[in-house]
Amino acid sequence: MDIQFHELAPLIGILGVLAIGGWILTTWLRIRHGYPLDGAWGQAVYPRSSEETTERVKLLSSENAQLRAELGAIKDRLATVERIVTDDGHRLTQEIEALRAPRN
Repeated sequence: MDIQFHELAPLIGILGVLAIGGWILTTWLRIRHGYPLDGAWGQAVYPRSSEETTERVKLLSSENAQLRAELGAIKDRLATVERIVTDDGHRLTQEIEALRAPRN
């Protein structure tokens, strides 16, 4: 069972093309989704920090803070609803009637 190089050459070529194609695809996906690329010595090549990037981070941070505040309000409302649902019927009826009563 003597395998010659010329018999393995097509397989080696196909594997090489697949490896390069995979590397190109991975690089393209990283660029498309904003992940930094690594240079030959591990330093970040892309994206570079710019004024636009800094502004975008500020906007995302403020949006994140607003969403967290909204989530906190929703959690409070959910806790109230859970308390009402798990409360006994008599007390719930009293609270509803107290809300219906006219205020002075």
